[in-house]
Amino acid sequence: MYQSSYTEVLENAPQTVRANERAAILQSIRLLERAEEVGLDSREAIEALLFLRRLWEFFLVHLASDESRLPEKLRADLISVGLSILREAERVKDGETEAIGALKEISQIIADGLS
Repeated sequence: MYQSSYTEVLENAPQTVRANERAAILQSIRLLERAEEVGLDSREAIEALLFLRRLWEFFLVHLASDESRLPEKLRADLISVGLSILREAERVKDGETEAIGALKEISQIIADGLS
């Protein structure tokens, strides 16, 4: 089985990678919206927050990688945003806040930047 590294994928199709990243972020927004509709104590909320967490953990691993070709300042800024998203999602999960709107808003800004 052939496995390519993240860098190889980026080199071969950066527009496709950005589009896929954007699609994943937009999916996280849809899941968060559904969670808001049915309530933060719902299965949908748990699934939305889990998806968001996994997505940003994936992004953070690749942003922190030496293989990342993004400028250092941009990488640092995105890592900071990602860590903030993870912290806020954890606070929502723990019932400390109901600020799903902030998670959606930040996610939308990131998605818009990928278009």
